[in-house]
Amino acid sequence: MMEFLADLTLLADSTLRIATPLILAALAGLVAERGGVVDIGLEGKMLAAAFAAAAAAAVTGSPWPGLAAGIGASVALSLLHGYVSISQRGNQIVSGMAINIAVAGLAPTLANFWFQRGGQTPLLTDESRFSAISLPFADTLKDVPVLGALYSEIISGHNLITYMTVFLVPAVAWMLYKTRFGLRLRAVGENPEAVDTAGISVAALRYQAIIIAGILCGLAGTVLSTGLGAGFIRDMSAGKGFLALAAMIFGKWKPVPTLLACLLFGFVDALQGRLQGVSLPLIGEIPVQFTIMLPYVLTVIILAGFVGKIQAPRASGIPYEKDH
Repeated sequence: MMEFLADLTLLADSTLRIATPLILAALAGLVAERGGVVDIGLEGKMLAAAFAAAAAAAVTGSPWPGLAAGIGASVALSLLHGYVSISQRGNQIVSGMAINIAVAGLAPTLANFWFQRGGQTPLLTDESRFSAISLPFADTLKDVPVLGALYSEIISGHNLITYMTVFLVPAVAWMLYKTRFGLRLRAVGENPEAVDTAGISVAALRYQAIIIAGILCGLAGTVLSTGLGAGFIRDMSAGKGFLALAAMIFGKWKPVPTLLACLLFGFVDALQGRLQGVSLPLIGEIPVQFTIMLPYVLTVIILAGFVGKIQAPRASGIPYEKDH
């Protein structure tokens, strides 16, 4: 029984860590789409932020310039996406995919050019990354049954960005549903004509939405390379941007259901890591390839059969052109 509880505790701990970039990226997509801009480029922005953060942290020896660089790279790509999608009224899907493709090639190329490590950045030291934070009394309470393990293993021991994520979910929900800006943002994603008639700039609101999305995506990429990892490697986002989009759809563009969907995907990802090399009765050892594909299979199953009827923001993905 104690061994089962210990395994469950470790699984919950891994779920929170793995879900952190998913939650941040899903919130980024949620804010953008609530403002009427489809952001299929979450994957590329995460990857760009991961590279920029790791490169800056490696050069400066501190995670804080890395955080600034990661957010800066993501916001810059968001503004590029906004220029194409909002100012030029281009195809938002094409713009987002162009960002994904460009960053997938450019990031490892720049890493190889600057660091000559085969497309990777140097390994980050503990001082140059966001290391695990041990909360007060975590070591003291570690041996207390159940509650001690809950506090010392699941609540304590995460990096700063993971703790920030815990507060960002209610903050985004509050911003969307309790502020004037959130009301206008949701309105511009549903009926931009009405917002324009009220004398509010649709373009300005949409740019603000994608800047917020860029900041959140920058945090997601930064935690990948300087929190969960210790440097940048090629394609390290590994489809998390697309999983975040799926979680956002599964959560029906609402913060709390989106959070729960991300935790579900994080749980399956954590579970597949623990299933590798496990031998089951009558089946034998589970192939590694099968366990790795579990989160993506779950995504397809959920979106195909369990989401039900979904209604995206009505103006999402539709460029707004003011009638003269």
